[in-house]
Amino acid sequence: MDIHEEVLIAIRQIIRAVDLHSRQLNKDFGLTSPQLLIMRAIRSSGEVTIRQLSINTNMSQATATSIIDRLEKRGMVTRCRNTKDRRKVNAYLTEQGDIVLDQAPLPLQDNFIKQFQRLNEWEQTLILSSVQRISTMMNAQELDVAPVLEVGFDHSGQHHTPRQ
Repeated sequence: MDIHEEVLIAIRQIIRAVDLHSRQLNKDFGLTSPQLLIMRAIRSSGEVTIRQLSINTNMSQATATSIIDRLEKRGMVTRCRNTKDRRKVNAYLTEQGDIVLDQAPLPLQDNFIKQFQRLNEWEQTLILSSVQRISTMMNAQELDVAPVLEVGFDHSGQHHTPRQ
């Protein structure tokens, strides 16, 4: 097997692992990875505005708002005006959202981050450089993405079956 084929297989394995994790999360909890990320950010931030959530999760404010809209319709999140500054609206987990979040698995990237941070700095830099080069070779370096490992979802967190 040629080395370029081995690289493509490794990339496909990564995509497949992310896809399987995303499908399982959706099947078991009815959540997408971005929804889980937003819920975790709400829990860890306490009283937080949508703008701050978008910054904390590295998503656009429109994307964060769309995700919160969906979570609110499902009874997982609620929005309330800030008591000190009525112009601000804060997002909160509901009791149901708290229960689901307690049961949900950690995002797939959490395990990656733990293992990546255990590497020596030179190994981290080597991996970063290689992955950035692959992104450029696939003409993907200009795509706007959040640091969430997901496949088959658009920016709003809606599930779309990827083509195999």
